Amino acid sequence: MIHYEEEKALQAERYQVKPLAEIAGFRVRPGIHDMYGARELPYGVNFTVHTRYGTGCTLLLFARGEKDPYVELPFPEEYKIGDVYSMIVFDLNIEEFEYAYRVDGPYVKKRGLLFDKRNVLLDPYAKVVAGQRKWGEQVTSDYHARVVRDDNFDWGDQPQSRQTLSELVIYELHVRGYTMDPSSGVRHKGTFGGLIEKIPYMKELGINAVELMPIFEFDENLTAREYQGKKLYDYWGYNTVSFFAPNTSYISDLEYQEEGRELKMLIKAFHEAGIEVILDVVFNHTAEGNEQGKIINLKGFDNSIYYLLTPNGNYYNFSGCGNTVNCNHPIVRRMIQDCLRYWTINYRVDGFRFDLASILGRNEDGTPMDNPPLLRVLAEDPFLSNTKLIAEAWDAGGLYQVGNFPAHGRWAEWNGRYRDSVRGFLKGDEWEARDAALSICGSEDLYGREAKENGNYAGLNSCVNFINCHDGFTLKDLYTYNTKHNEMNGWNNTDGMDDNRSWNCGVEGDTDNEEVLTLRRKMIRNACAVLMCSRGTPMFLAGDEFGNTQYGNNNAYCQDNEISWINWNYLEKNHQLFEFFKYMIAFRKRHPILHRRLPSAVCGMDDMTFYDVNGNRMDIPDHTRTFMLVFAGYDQSRGRDDVVCLAINTYWEPATIWLPHGSQSWRRNWYLCANTNGSDRERLTWPEGEEIRINDEFVMQPRTVAVFVQREH
Repeated sequence: MIHYEEEKALQAERYQVKPLAEIAGFRVRPGIHDMYGARELPYGVNFTVHTRYGTGCTLLLFARGEKDPYVELPFPEEYKIGDVYSMIVFDLNIEEFEYAYRVDGPYVKKRGLLFDKRNVLLDPYAKVVAGQRKWGEQVTSDYHARVVRDDNFDWGDQPQSRQTLSELVIYELHVRGYTMDPSSGVRHKGTFGGLIEKIPYMKELGINAVELMPIFEFDENLTAREYQGKKLYDYWGYNTVSFFAPNTSYISDLEYQEEGRELKMLIKAFHEAGIEVILDVVFNHTAEGNEQGKIINLKGFDNSIYYLLTPNGNYYNFSGCGNTVNCNHPIVRRMIQDCLRYWTINYRVDGFRFDLASILGRNEDGTPMDNPPLLRVLAEDPFLSNTKLIAEAWDAGGLYQVGNFPAHGRWAEWNGRYRDSVRGFLKGDEWEARDAALSICGSEDLYGREAKENGNYAGLNSCVNFINCHDGFTLKDLYTYNTKHNEMNGWNNTDGMDDNRSWNCGVEGDTDNEEVLTLRRKMIRNACAVLMCSRGTPMFLAGDEFGNTQYGNNNAYCQDNEISWINWNYLEKNHQLFEFFKYMIAFRKRHPILHRRLPSAVCGMDDMTFYDVNGNRMDIPDHTRTFMLVFAGYDQSRGRDDVVCLAINTYWEPATIWLPHGSQSWRRNWYLCANTNGSDRERLTWPEGEEIRINDEFVMQPRTVAVFVQREH
């Protein structure tokens, strides 16, 4: 058996790669210039970086965990091609060192040039940030990188998922918050390993995609402060330090030189359970912040290239977080493309959700572009052709592009109109009926091919529907609080959205009033039923399925405590609610008419039709509180029609409805599948084959949603 070091020597001899010079006692030669980052080779390590306006670059090597470098290796000028420095350093043991850079050059702040050779800079292409640490431990020195050994992780022979976006049920979660509470019952709390332990639960729930809030390396202590004796962190993770590195504080055990292995194990386990993995990625800003922020990497390599700057050299702040990445500069565009390819190839990620994605379409002067090159490059990238690209189609600078994002037939969107209109309609705002109805239909007016002459969108595969997400109230809190309660964030309750379209059902906050509690649970079920019976892709926040609460905090970005951690005790307390979610997810999967168009139904009913309470066809509802929506088509896989009726009564009084029939429906009946009205002691759902036959007339109780299917006698 050949030892690892012997194999390296054999490889070096085979390729006859020899050092050509010596710097500070280390043997070196020009490197591989198109291999960005640091890469172990059989004979040494290749280091490649670039800087447009820097005048010199030095490689720093540190003993593991040390603050000061044990050697500095300036790149010889002849090792530079264009703006790219590359050098192979021989005989390095990657287990013994960390690395960083210094970049020399002019310091002219008004021109955005911040070069200072005293700054220690993290490699922008670092695959792991050194100092693997526990959550909350302060970074006491500059950021260093480590070289990750190429591993032979066995992904098996499972091909990439071919599920369309509209077939998914997306479950948004925070890696740490999902299992950190003692009630989670897992061994590896707050980590990728902890999520692996919870996969059987997610599989039982029925979701088939998870959207992980940011897992790129970030510093939770970046703006840490205290309020009433509690430390507040950058808990959510929307402050990227390194785009190519997984967050080491999410790893349950040390992974020296194999960083990322536990994350790969998690993704493989998800895939084996039939669950896709979507990453929430933040390319709109970084942890370097504004003029008072740190210099970590991009500022020191080429500040004027990586960020959008005002004429006087300050930072445009379209992100609301201090700086804005200059996404459409060719160098930045290349980095983002390289990053997404890296995660797709090396981690087998199935998709990406882009935070404040409208920034990705801004020009170098901050103005919106008609045809942003970055968005098209990603849409056409051959490595990303099977990945989902989901835009949060707005930013903090006032650019709102829901239904008008440069999608190139590939990009999907978080449907902000769905969230707002359905929230309003379900709490009884009749003026929201039209927008809510359009949204439930899949927002064809926004995303349908017929709505865009140039085919900008991909129909139902462009529409991600949600009522709640990490940013805002939980579903329970949506019906427990009229106003936000963010006092614990330390900003005198001034942060967070004020337009919540929430309703406390008569009492603000906790109560023992059983009538109020019953109504709140019904409102949660209403939201679930409508979401799962809407065309497009449903997404909901982890914990909503059993009534998790954030105690009225609608901006819990800084709360690493019981406010943000999921309390799994609610699963037992609200088990009927969990069972309702579970049923509706399974119901959606069982009825393809809810997530795609089918051939024409034999019964003669159209693909989508609205009906009034008398069973008469109606136009898109306008200023109403009660309507029915019927989806109909022929399910070839089952050899029969697939007909589903969603009935909604948001009025505070009962409404009698007459279920409609098509031209060929004389041998068909309606059957009740789900009814949100009732207490925890009453049955609310019926499995396939056991549904309740309805003789056309049905009384909708106040503030109730009911779901029916039609089939032959």
